Amino acid sequence: MPSKQSHIILPVLALLLGATLWGVFWYPLRLLEQQGLVGLWATLLIYGAALVVGLPVVLKRRYPIVRPQLLLLLACVSAWCNIAFILAILEGNVVRVTLLFFLSPLWTVLLSKLLLDEPLTRAARITLLLALAGALIMLWDAEMGVPWPQSRSDWLALSSGFAFALANVLIRKMDDVEIWVKTIFTWGGTVSLAVVWILIAGLPLPQVEFEVVVGALSLGAIGMVVMTLAVLHGVSHMPAHRSAVILLFELVVGAVSAQLLTSEEVMLNEWLGGLLIVLAGWYAARHQMRGAES
Repeated sequence: MPSKQSHIILPVLALLLGATLWGVFWYPLRLLEQQGLVGLWATLLIYGAALVVGLPVVLKRRYPIVRPQLLLLLACVSAWCNIAFILAILEGNVVRVTLLFFLSPLWTVLLSKLLLDEPLTRAARITLLLALAGALIMLWDAEMGVPWPQSRSDWLALSSGFAFALANVLIRKMDDVEIWVKTIFTWGGTVSLAVVWILIAGLPLPQVEFEVVVGALSLGAIGMVVMTLAVLHGVSHMPAHRSAVILLFELVVGAVSAQLLTSEEVMLNEWLGGLLIVLAGWYAARHQMRGAES
């Protein structure tokens, strides 16, 4: 029979595993791109393979499909989140993109107020100010004299983080929907958007080695599924405020791996702005912890 300690340690280890894998997810993506498998095609193969693995689970367990309108909206929002993040991480600086993506506490506070009518508490205002200050520092354009995204990867990272926050708010509105159902709609939406985007852009079928295709499919069928299951297990077996703090480990892994595996430089304003963004995420989670314990 599992001990009480294992009930505590296993979810933490699962979250650390998930955060680590997400933190280095950019590296195999860039390797695939170097072999000729560009972002949209890589996305299609990775999420398509994950969908093939996960769909039989939902069908076998016969989970009911409730609240289909919200599920379709979740599919669309998550699709943009996933594809925009992949394109941003392939085009931009890994640390900068990851930090801009993690502006999600800022968007979550605003969206929770607008869509869930949650009160803008003192803690929410502090979170908002910390994240906003971090964003202003990171995005400050000396030539324009105003904070503004400086590249397409900035826009993609910001919009991906916003979509991620919106997806989280939608998930909170669908507590009665099985998590596997929401996951399948997320993966299915990503595959659908990738197909539509490829067709509209007229991207030709990539001429790559068979091993490259196998690598992308393996990354989806194994890597994506393991990352997702690890995070799902962790967040399902511990309070949300604690899992939120642990998942910030992804930022550390992304920063360290980028410094070790690339020649990318991180500017001082990016470190300072990133520190404020991390503090915003930590403060929001810490406040939730205090509320849960009171």
